[in-house]
Amino acid sequence: MRSELIFGALTHVTNRYQLCQLASKATRKLHKPNTRLQDTTNEVLFRFRDANPGGSLPGAPTAVQPEEQRRAA
Repeated sequence: MRSELIFGALTHVTNRYQLCQLASKATRKLHKPNTRLQDTTNEVLFRFRDANPGGSLPGAPTAVQPEEQRRAA
């Protein structure tokens, strides 16, 4: 049932509004033509149950720490 998927996803995201926002964005990106939108939404929630959707995503920009500059002696 979808309610079980939602409660499973809430283990990683405590804010329900944020969960809805992340799920809708992921559903739009993962949806394939000629498939049911409900199935895509269930797949997204199933993935959120196992992984943190708000964590670092592949291809997402990460904070780069500046390198130390060496001074000439």
